[in-house]
Amino acid sequence: MPLETDFAAYGLPGEPGSAEFWAVAAGPGSVPAGGGGWTTLFLWRGSAAGLAFESWSDDVPLRRWHDTDCWYAEVRMPARLRVTYQFLVDGTAYADPFNPVGAGGDRSVAATPDAPAQPHWPLFGSDDVLPVPRTRVRWAGDRLGGRRTVRVHPAGGGGPVVLLLDGDDWLYLHPAMTAFDSAVAGGELPPVTLVFLPTRDREAEFGCRPELWQAVRDELLPLVADSGVPADVDRLVVAGQSLGGLSAVYAALEFPDLVSRVACQSGSLWWTPGAAKSADPLGGPVGGAIAARLRDRPDLSGLRIAFDVGEHETRMLPHCALVETLAEQAGATVRVSRSPSGHDRAGWRHALLRDVGWALA
Repeated sequence: MPLETDFAAYGLPGEPGSAEFWAVAAGPGSVPAGGGGWTTLFLWRGSAAGLAFESWSDDVPLRRWHDTDCWYAEVRMPARLRVTYQFLVDGTAYADPFNPVGAGGDRSVAATPDAPAQPHWPLFGSDDVLPVPRTRVRWAGDRLGGRRTVRVHPAGGGGPVVLLLDGDDWLYLHPAMTAFDSAVAGGELPPVTLVFLPTRDREAEFGCRPELWQAVRDELLPLVADSGVPADVDRLVVAGQSLGGLSAVYAALEFPDLVSRVACQSGSLWWTPGAAKSADPLGGPVGGAIAARLRDRPDLSGLRIAFDVGEHETRMLPHCALVETLAEQAGATVRVSRSPSGHDRAGWRHALLRDVGWALA
């Protein structure tokens, strides 16, 4: 990194740290990097801080501009990347005050200039409160134990149920309700009924175990059907990411009468029992337990499944590619795509809408 940074290259005039500089400060900004990709400038005003990414990169320390209150980092980014990040100050996380694109109260979203747009996803700042569905289902199921509040939203008046795993993330970090409403209004999706499923212990609930899906079938879906919201529980799409994607694929294999439409994004298809606690979770058999099950050649002719994974998730790609191939060989109707992201919900947003629509086609 050079000793002095040309802030003017990022469209920032004035001496860094001056009143003139902070009056126009915005971020993050990117300029082309030699050899391809981008160099992106992140700014922080105040005391010493670090820059933490949700995926794709290790944490980056910020440098101080002389003796001012201006702290900055120039980060080399590949082409086509959308990533969630935050600033860390004495162990406390903060969103970027210079970035209008938030993800909850303590995160922001950055995208390189060549990252594709994400239609229908509105810009919400870190101080904004995302709208949530009015309808709530109180689920006090026996199979999973405990009480949960499940939000239900009829986009476009309601229709087939779209079960969003990790539902709290899609409620409070990324505005899925608003995005689905927009996509339905624009004719890119049929009316659907969104069911936001909260989780308590992701590793326990999303591993390849039957309890979650027995509870969804026997307890949750009847509650949704009786909620007063129009909901076609017989036409169910399950959308899951990471361990949620693993669980969605598992459900399609083991509960085919329940789950026949899946949107799997960056599924943890490396998973085998105990792998998550190993020193190298992704270092086991390619395709993990799901690939082993698919080698039994189950009849998946009734399954429509969309696979998406971040193109920058280098170690995930072989696991996902093998499962994609085996699922198609078993008779499933398969869609395969790669998002411009790492293992990051900000990069999965467009694929979520697109793949749910495809699953319902």
